[in-house]
Amino acid sequence: MKNSQYLKQYVQKHPENKMAWYLLGKEYKKNGQDGKANYCFNQAGGVYEAFEQSKVPGDMLREYEEGLLRSARERERRTGVARKLLLSLSLLLLVLTPAAAIAPGKDSGPLGRKPDKAQSSGLPDLSEDHHDGPGKQGGSETAGVDSLRFTASEAGGGPSVRDLAGILGSGSGGRAPSLTAVLGMQRSGKWLLWKERLPVVYTVDRQVNGRTTIQSFDAAACVCKPPDTGPLKEKAAGWQERQEQLAVLWSALNGFRAAKGRLPESLAELAGDFPGNWLAGTTPLMKRAFEPLKSIAAVRAGRAAQGSAAVAPAAEQNAEAVAASAGNGGAEMPFLSRPLAILIDKQKHRLAVTSGGILIRSYEVGLGGSRTPEGSFVITDKVVNPNGHDNGEFGSRGIQLSDTNYAIHGTNEPDSIGKDESLGCIRMKRADIEELFDLVPKGTRVQIVKGGLLPDETLRPEKPFSLNAAGNQTNPRKEYHWLN
Repeated sequence: MKNSQYLKQYVQKHPENKMAWYLLGKEYKKNGQDGKANYCFNQAGGVYEAFEQSKVPGDMLREYEEGLLRSARERERRTGVARKLLLSLSLLLLVLTPAAAIAPGKDSGPLGRKPDKAQSSGLPDLSEDHHDGPGKQGGSETAGVDSLRFTASEAGGGPSVRDLAGILGSGSGGRAPSLTAVLGMQRSGKWLLWKERLPVVYTVDRQVNGRTTIQSFDAAACVCKPPDTGPLKEKAAGWQERQEQLAVLWSALNGFRAAKGRLPESLAELAGDFPGNWLAGTTPLMKRAFEPLKSIAAVRAGRAAQGSAAVAPAAEQNAEAVAASAGNGGAEMPFLSRPLAILIDKQKHRLAVTSGGILIRSYEVGLGGSRTPEGSFVITDKVVNPNGHDNGEFGSRGIQLSDTNYAIHGTNEPDSIGKDESLGCIRMKRADIEELFDLVPKGTRVQIVKGGLLPDETLRPEKPFSLNAAGNQTNPRKEYHWLN
């Protein structure tokens, strides 16, 4: 019963973790509490169906359950030991599951191993709630029954138990046949890199007959010759482009609400003339996604206002279901679900756009050394052609920080990029500032630090992010005196 108590605490804090619901149901079933067990199995959805009727080794589930229990105990004692414990479990799973294909058949022994099927991976970190992982799919390619979905995770190996549980538990209660393609992000220090055209590292194929097959496309991980990803490459690139658009819209909704205390009435209220240009422009996808994402934002805002976590998960899931029903491959909760933020590393002369632990862009910038302040700011103005020029000292775009005399802007001295020659502002190359202007909405948080937090490498796609410009975003009524 002690395990049931800890698992119950865990699902209360992580109601979206379908694997945890499944394991709690198993505990209740073992203790003869069939009613509670059935309730938990219903919450587990497709995870129950896939794992209960599969050849998943009992050791794997026990190790995962122990990871959950340890995480719950450590949370209760408010320590940080859970990460280290789960790392050891990762190594154990790496040995236990070199390859697998999940197929129907109760109690039929260990997974049959084939070199081109599911590959090994470590047990995921259960010590905190992750919103950027495969459990949050963020993007169905089609809205039909037989759908192709994309998500992304750290490259290396194959799906962890949590990854697999999140994928199997998503969609139509886990019952609809679907193919999920997982893209691989490389790690650089604390960051996962959102590079252009991320590779497909594995797919999870749920078939009509209930069989689930995991296909690796990483020759090093599967020790095999994987098939060509073929058309998946182009579809994956399109998914990445859509996710960036959705992330920008989602961030604009959150920034607007933080500043105004309410959500915008329409997309036009976000993409208007200066100073109402929270968004630099729009896309057809953003127009379709506005109302569905606004509904999800409203549910989350109500949850925060009421301070109630008990009802929120169901309400939020309903809002996300409504969003998904809009179809067109774009009205879903974005994979990049953490609001966009800017991090400026003075030591490295780098400006990065981030979403949680994911690094989306990283540009080289010019600074002012000690004259560039450190601390937290927010974008309060976004101006096209500051002071009426596109080639003046501030270049073609200006992004003001917290109503100060500091800004991120272009420059007519491109040779100063990478150096400390400004009076305190952040200088960028023309192409970089114009992409950044479209990518980050008003209300975006900006953190300037002394240094050492960002990688040396820059991260910018060959095809820059751009929006269809909306309204008049110049401000001829004001002359800017930023500390260039």
